[in-house]
Amino acid sequence: MANSSDRPVLEELDRAECLRLISGGSVGRVAFDDGEGPTVIPVNYALDGEAVIFRTSSSGRMNRSLLTSVVGGEVRAAFQVDRFDEPDRMGWSVLLRGGVHPLSDEEVAKVAQVEPWPGDDRDEWFRLAALEVSGRRLRRP
Repeated sequence: MANSSDRPVLEELDRAECLRLISGGSVGRVAFDDGEGPTVIPVNYALDGEAVIFRTSSSGRMNRSLLTSVVGGEVRAAFQVDRFDEPDRMGWSVLLRGGVHPLSDEEVAKVAQVEPWPGDDRDEWFRLAALEVSGRRLRRP
């Protein structure tokens, strides 16, 4: 059995480190309530300041769930990214929580661009403003 001093240590990450870790990524997960309960969907994304920009299809479940009839309104959601090295049992996880709103054509022209991996249309753009940012990392002592 491994000595406890050989095991990774769990540390809390500050906001700046969390944003640095996810700034170079391309795939994360959006969590939201789709009317039938909590759901999580992977998306391609880009970090734009302290906001996450992502795209989805017009006919998709996420688009229907994240639209709001209130002009300027937002839907509460979360965004999560992680990276793990399973053989070494090390890695990190970052969670952002905040409001999501669809972007207008004018806003799309001004934000970080996102290139979706799927070949079909991803015409709907969203922005999640990070009100809360938290993260944890497993590292060797």
